[in-house]
Amino acid sequence: MTTAPDRLRSLLAQPGIRVMPCCFDALSARLIEAAGFELTFMSGFAVSATQLGAPDTGLISYGEMLDQGRRICDAVRLPVLGDGDTGYGNAMNVRRTVAGYARAGFAAVMIEDQVMPKRCGHTRGKAVVDREEAYDRIRAAVDARDEEADILILARTDARHGHGLGEAIARAQRFAELGADILFVEAPQSVDEMRTVCNEVPGVQMANMVEGGKTPLLPADELADLGYRIAAYPLTLLSSAVQAMQEALVALQGGHPPTQGLMDFEELKRTVGFDDYYAAEARYVRDPSRSED
Repeated sequence: MTTAPDRLRSLLAQPGIRVMPCCFDALSARLIEAAGFELTFMSGFAVSATQLGAPDTGLISYGEMLDQGRRICDAVRLPVLGDGDTGYGNAMNVRRTVAGYARAGFAAVMIEDQVMPKRCGHTRGKAVVDREEAYDRIRAAVDARDEEADILILARTDARHGHGLGEAIARAQRFAELGADILFVEAPQSVDEMRTVCNEVPGVQMANMVEGGKTPLLPADELADLGYRIAAYPLTLLSSAVQAMQEALVALQGGHPPTQGLMDFEELKRTVGFDDYYAAEARYVRDPSRSED
């Protein structure tokens, strides 16, 4: 049986772009897998929202993210990429984060260059560390990968905000030189900027498609034409789930149990795994007509 990192490497070795809906718990990951997608990403924004009911502003801890990641990785076979934020400290913390995510079953871990506490890349108030500290983080992540952890390194820079596209590209180029497997320049603000990133930064590029965010929301084929290999959708499932729940609550508040947009109960049971559970359980149910010897 191949490992999750090996499955991700195999996907990235193939031509074309991979659409990557992002998950926040085991159920959302299973839905992504059942829909036929080839990979997913554990979104820090979405995990913070669903586990803490709090914004993605550095409030959630390494331990909380790791625990959620174990549950997600255990629930599916498709490669799961994990949000490792800033690595939760200095270079030695980055090494620990990378090794921990590898043991949890992640195929890749994202390490970024924001100042702690970090923020969602499409919200205000974010800042980045200086170049050398950013490079040390990726150097430490790559060292952990090479010396103790089978996992890919997704290196992210948020330097476009506050320092311009040129600084972001320079950082991403250096991340590639240091050995990062996947490169992510966050929040380019036009199609021309996106094209420039793909033209000037070597290796596998990831686009972050945030509905209502700073980056143009493009179809997957247009992203592929620009040079992207992964199209991440970090908030699509969370946003649709929150809206559906709010609509159901409005109906209940009005005294009318919702009838639209609800999954049939039998289908819901199948989706969360009752049919598979019953099939496995049947192997251990004693036939009362048989007596013991």
